[in-house]
Amino acid sequence: MGKTVTVPAEEIARQWEFMGRCREALDARFGERRAAFVKSFGCQQNVSDGEKLAGMLAEMGFTLTDDPDKADLILYNTCAVRENAEQKVFGVVGAAIRRKAERKGLLVGLCGCMTQQAHVATKIRESYPGVDFLMGTHALHRFPEILYGVLQGSGGKRRRVFAAEESDGVIAEGLPAVREAGVRANLPIMYGCNNFCTYCVVPLVRGRERSRRSADILAEAKTLIAAGYKEITLLGQNVNSYGKDLEDDLDFPELLKAVNSLEGDFWIRFMTSHPKDCTPALIDAIASCEKVCRHIHLPVQSGSNRVLQAMNRHYTREQYLEIISYARQALPDANFTSDIIVGFPGETYEEFLETVSLIREVRYSSLFTFIFSPRVGSKAAAMPDPVPAEEKSRWFNELLAAQRETGMAYYERCVGKTLRVLPEGEGRLKHGILDVTPGPGERIWMGRTEHNMVVDFIGPESLPGDFVQVKITAAANWALAGVLQAP
Repeated sequence: MGKTVTVPAEEIARQWEFMGRCREALDARFGERRAAFVKSFGCQQNVSDGEKLAGMLAEMGFTLTDDPDKADLILYNTCAVRENAEQKVFGVVGAAIRRKAERKGLLVGLCGCMTQQAHVATKIRESYPGVDFLMGTHALHRFPEILYGVLQGSGGKRRRVFAAEESDGVIAEGLPAVREAGVRANLPIMYGCNNFCTYCVVPLVRGRERSRRSADILAEAKTLIAAGYKEITLLGQNVNSYGKDLEDDLDFPELLKAVNSLEGDFWIRFMTSHPKDCTPALIDAIASCEKVCRHIHLPVQSGSNRVLQAMNRHYTREQYLEIISYARQALPDANFTSDIIVGFPGETYEEFLETVSLIREVRYSSLFTFIFSPRVGSKAAAMPDPVPAEEKSRWFNELLAAQRETGMAYYERCVGKTLRVLPEGEGRLKHGILDVTPGPGERIWMGRTEHNMVVDFIGPESLPGDFVQVKITAAANWALAGVLQAP
């Protein structure tokens, strides 16, 4: 593993200077009132990157809008994990370009994992001339400089800037951020991935693993706690590998303990974990930390050893189950969720059934499930894939049926219990299990337990951004309903 490269403070200061220059140039172009629309696709890491982009735009004098029709700048932060995400991006970019005919001077940009891929950057450059700028994941901290370059078009001549840099990635501290409102905050602790799973392009678009210094992470955590956030999620493509590239710093179990020791009443979550690095020491750390949620998201992807080897996952079914067994002993109330890929190239129906049996053995409360999607640049994209899509869809539905059984059993065990819940916003009621209606001055709320279970309940129209107690009265296979208890 290479040494982590931190962007020098002088370079960050230079980008702050470019923010000031952009503000002046934008004042001349749009006046002092201008709005930006930023949309992030994909994972929570992308959402966190989007918050930094929003922070830089705010420093340049933009207000943020959730309506692209009211924007003077539209920026899409893209995802490369699945094909349908890419196609969706191409669709919204086309729509944004058409808006240029209606909104004078509108700027359109792309960034994120998708744009780090050479074939995508080429397609955008050649087929989407209305895109003004494009930057890959490794150039995010240079956004002010890139935008300033676009704004230097003169004499009516438009200037485009493309910056999809080849790099193993860097760590950039000191950038502003505008976080999503609410009680939950994402806190990146590392970037990139070294695992090279054969179905995945993350190491190609995010670079190698690189960890932030624990002092920087803890300082940011303190800021989030002081700002009133009640749930902090530590982010990384593989958080279990945190610190392996650092000298004389903490590893991930030690970092969990350090964040747990900070003053305040808050929850700690983390994602995503790789099973090969989920050690007894990590499980023991979770057990020793009262603020770390008893929810472990541990992507298994397949229950077949042959398929796991073809995926380059570096563990076996038996080793995965050993981790689960150890965790159940150390954390008897732990809730497990996972990711599953159905129809990996060459997978047989019998191997698929091994995944179904694993689901029933582990008894996950919920799953993120996907039918295999080939990604350009991944090894799996070149593997023979003889099973037709219709057959994979049948397997997928069979897997969902098995998960509904285990999920329902898990959620039903909660009925009658009073659980600590963190309210997030408006309840959805799509599960149809909340059989009462709000009265005057009330509304339906949605929150989550520390086990990451969704709970709908009725409460006053305004609740403080804090934990509440809810007695669970009903369950579906993915959500709970209950009654708010008096403080």
